[in-house]
Amino acid sequence: MEQRDYEIAKELKDRLSKVVQLIDFRIFGSRARGDGDEYSDMDIFLEVKSLNKELKEKILNTVWEVGFEHFIFISPLIFTKDEIEKSPLKVSPIVKNIVTEGVRI
Repeated sequence: MEQRDYEIAKELKDRLSKVVQLIDFRIFGSRARGDGDEYSDMDIFLEVKSLNKELKEKILNTVWEVGFEHFIFISPLIFTKDEIEKSPLKVSPIVKNIVTEGVRI
């Protein structure tokens, strides 16, 4: 992962921590692997304690603001702790890939 991407992710995590109780925050995909280019989006995995419509809107607004400020499109993937632990997501290939290859911030 490039230093600039790490700094953007860190800023996003810090700002989101003021809005939502984060359990896990990871970068995954091309930017995490370091093979993205200037036009690649930043894929973010968020595991939160709970989620409702209002909270999701706050998260998405914060993600958009940070992306806008840094001229990068950030794609969040948001799941609750219960979804990860008690639903079919726990065996989902994308979640397994994110957990093993994603970069925890």
